[in-house]
Amino acid sequence: MTVAMPRRTLVNKLRLAVLGRTLLALALAVGAVFVYDPGMWHRDAAPALAVILGLVLLAVAGAWGISTWLEARIARPLAAMTDIARDAMQRGVLSRRAPKPGDDEVGELVDAFNGLLAEIERRKSEQEAAAADKDREVAERRQAQREVMRLNEELERRVHERTAQLEESNRDLTEATHDAENANRAKSEFLSNMSHELRTPLNAIIGFGQLLNHADAAGAGQERNRAFVQHIVDAGNHLLTLINEILNLAQIEAGKVSISLEPVDLREVLDECHALTRTASAQRGIRLVFPSEPALVVNADRTRLKQVLLNLLSNAVKYNREHGAVIVECSAGDEGKIRLAVQDTGAGLTPEQLRSLFQPFNRLGRDATGIEGSGIGLVLTKRLVELMGGSIGVRSTPGVGSTFWIDLRSAEPLQVDLARVEPRLPTPDDLTGDPRLATILCVDDNRANLALLTEALSLRADCLVLTATDGQAGVDMARSHSPDVILMDNNMPVLSGSEAMRILREDPATAGIPIIAVSAAAMPGSVSSGLAQGYFRYLVKPYDLVDLTDAVDSAIDVSRAAAAARRVRDRGDVPGFDAPPAT
Repeated sequence: MTVAMPRRTLVNKLRLAVLGRTLLALALAVGAVFVYDPGMWHRDAAPALAVILGLVLLAVAGAWGISTWLEARIARPLAAMTDIARDAMQRGVLSRRAPKPGDDEVGELVDAFNGLLAEIERRKSEQEAAAADKDREVAERRQAQREVMRLNEELERRVHERTAQLEESNRDLTEATHDAENANRAKSEFLSNMSHELRTPLNAIIGFGQLLNHADAAGAGQERNRAFVQHIVDAGNHLLTLINEILNLAQIEAGKVSISLEPVDLREVLDECHALTRTASAQRGIRLVFPSEPALVVNADRTRLKQVLLNLLSNAVKYNREHGAVIVECSAGDEGKIRLAVQDTGAGLTPEQLRSLFQPFNRLGRDATGIEGSGIGLVLTKRLVELMGGSIGVRSTPGVGSTFWIDLRSAEPLQVDLARVEPRLPTPDDLTGDPRLATILCVDDNRANLALLTEALSLRADCLVLTATDGQAGVDMARSHSPDVILMDNNMPVLSGSEAMRILREDPATAGIPIIAVSAAAMPGSVSSGLAQGYFRYLVKPYDLVDLTDAVDSAIDVSRAAAAARRVRDRGDVPGFDAPPAT
């Protein structure tokens, strides 16, 4: 790189110094000549002047040559080092190096200068590397600090979340514990109330039974004994109602109630409920007011809806005042709902009683009124209404009366009314024209139940009663006596009723005998299962004598019809006898 030398630089100074010294030396030499020969200037001035000018020019040329050499050997390397040093200071460029002019002192100076630049560059690089390392370390520390802060925030967030979860779990656990305690308390109260309600009718049954069994009972009046018997029957009916409601409630709570939702005409259901409650209301002079033409259809289970309405109507009659009124209303509500309301003119309910209305066995202080009740009916009603997709509510004013209402989904009216045809089996006279004594086999391991069946059937003049005390004995007697009808308990030793029936069905001689189940297994599942197994009828203990008589009559008719058909078939096998054509 060529360095432009400014004015009055070191080169000019050297040139001026060399030129001045040369001229000074020339002047001293000319002066010495003049001193030595003073007349020489006068004798030969022109040549002397020419010599002087030549010497001057020679001195200038020599000075110029010496200054050029000095410039190349000293001034230019110094200028280059100056320029490199200035560039290093101003721009920080340390990669440039000054050219070395030779191996003399100036060359050594240049080497020292270049070495100094190299050392400065190395140290600068080391400092920059150290600074970069430090910056990187600082950045890493900052990143680590940020990561630690992030982890702390994450940990804090997780601690908060976990704390919230634990608090929620503790709340849930507390609520579950509270619910379990309430459920346990409710269960204890339920069992206590159920024990009380069961023992009350049992006390009447056992007490009056003992009075009738007392030695002095024979001498007592017939009216007194009849009153005792009536007390026993009433207590038994109350106990049966209580047991049925408990079983229904247990079945609902266990989710085993089958609900068949279908369009139900309210007019038909209300007519049936009106007929069933008319007698009870007339005994107390209570006026029943039903809607004249409730042409409404709801989506419900017909049997369960009838059960719900009968319970509400029964309560409205029982807890009403003498010569009061029960008003039934039907109306279309919002969102496709139909409301059925049962209003009474009884004593009404207080707000405290309304809060405890749907608790099992809680009769709201009506125990002391002398009106029988189980305290389960409304609980059962509420569960059934909810199972049908509806809701139940109540409005009550103390001293005025109460209105219970249920809301059910409406349905499209039925387009076709199916004809109700009552089935009728042919009588023995229709088939054979020769009525005969019916043989009935009663099989039960309980002596009291067996005695009850025997006594009930002995009232019939057309029956011959046989008895057996276990399933195997019943099978043997059926094979040996070929009875017309068999009444059989299901739960017996040796052979159960189902096993005995299976054996009889496999025997052609006894396969056609109608078998009626008489069992204490009252669950609807047991009834449907027994009928599916092949029982002709399924009577639940305790049974009504009317139901027993109806079942026996139907079984006798079926048995005799089958016997008549067999006789006709057997005659058709005799040569010369033409059986009548089938109609």
